[in-house]
Amino acid sequence: MLKPTLLTAALLASVPAFAQAPDPLAKIGHIVVIFDENRSFDSMFSRFPGANGLANAGDRAIQIGLDGKPYKTLPQPIDSHIKAVDPRFPATLPNKPFDLAHYVAISDKTGDMIHAFYQEQMQIDGGRMDRYVAVSNAAGLVMGYYDTSKTNLWKLATQFTLGDAMFHSAFGGSFLNHAFLVCSCAFRFPEAPASMVAQVGPDGVMIKNGQVTPDGYAVNTTQSVYLHDPKMTDTTKLVPPQAMPHIGDRLDAKGVNWAWYAGGYDDAMAGKPDEEFRFHHQPLVYFQNLAPGTPGQKAHLKDYKDFVRDIQANTLPPVVFYKPIGELDEHPGYTEIATGDKHLAEVVAMLQKSPAYKDMLIVITHDENGGAWDHVAPPKRDRWGPGTRVPLVVVGPSVKNGYVDHTPYDFGSILRTIEVRFGVEPVNEIDGNAYPMRGLLK
Repeated sequence: MLKPTLLTAALLASVPAFAQAPDPLAKIGHIVVIFDENRSFDSMFSRFPGANGLANAGDRAIQIGLDGKPYKTLPQPIDSHIKAVDPRFPATLPNKPFDLAHYVAISDKTGDMIHAFYQEQMQIDGGRMDRYVAVSNAAGLVMGYYDTSKTNLWKLATQFTLGDAMFHSAFGGSFLNHAFLVCSCAFRFPEAPASMVAQVGPDGVMIKNGQVTPDGYAVNTTQSVYLHDPKMTDTTKLVPPQAMPHIGDRLDAKGVNWAWYAGGYDDAMAGKPDEEFRFHHQPLVYFQNLAPGTPGQKAHLKDYKDFVRDIQANTLPPVVFYKPIGELDEHPGYTEIATGDKHLAEVVAMLQKSPAYKDMLIVITHDENGGAWDHVAPPKRDRWGPGTRVPLVVVGPSVKNGYVDHTPYDFGSILRTIEVRFGVEPVNEIDGNAYPMRGLLK
């Protein structure tokens, strides 16, 4: 009688082999991530056909005050530039989402809106999405949206795939969400000055705002000891070197080349930063193995002009992150949508003309909602997030055409897509458990 192991092998050998469907990610040779700024999904794509937009908002469109009662009308929007009521808006806006273009053109600037770690959790209000106005410094402005159907991003969404369930990875602003894009983590700052540390009650509710949590994690805008505004001379307020793994480490371990390209990077490194360069939008400069002068920094952290050169020379690495300079990143307050949208179209057009485009996946998203309202409650993952929904447009010859992807993603899904495609280990369990972007591929 055959031993069980041999019998099993013999039986398996006699069964006809069934070919497994190939992984659609195997067709991808280049992944390019373009990371814009501070727009919620509903503020840009609320009317997109087939997407989960304003028609499904229901009671979540009704905002309540700190007293728990619905507003009779929205408080008049605040202009962050003058820190006063914005006279472009009426004082009688109904308590519901409204079209910003009636008052401010898409090519003009609105005020900025608070987007911070503790405040966003209060705005989400347990998934009721009804305290965005009450917790904002911009009042009713948070309920504004644009008809972006004439933009280049909308055009790309109609031609390729729009994701309507991308949530920014961490509550709050750009600083923390950029960290999550590269390491699914919050940076450690255990020795932060007491003046920077938030105070939180036993119920987890913020008593005093701060850049650092009581247990030593930097969550609101804080710059790196390695690269920061030259005017910041108090180094005790700068995030110390970070040593946890990041996506670059995982790619390096497998011999997969990668680069982070940023507008204005070379000038900042030379000590003469452009006024539109945002130091806290450069998450990889916080890591000690990418510190200025290290081999890693020289190999992987580059300027926008290097991005253009590598596209044109067909020398793009397999994994690319691109961060536009401030005036081109669509952030409310210091810029607007139209200028960044024009730049985005130019970048995508360059990529599409490159020979590398034949196997390219271009992932375009916004780092966080910028304080703007959205009606979809984010799923619950951990203490860090995810936060509010943001736009996701994915472009490439292998991407489904005219498709709306309802798969729930956060930025861990971007990392997971990279990891699965190139066979690298997850950075940690957050991206390890995220959905890769397979379903939007042909």
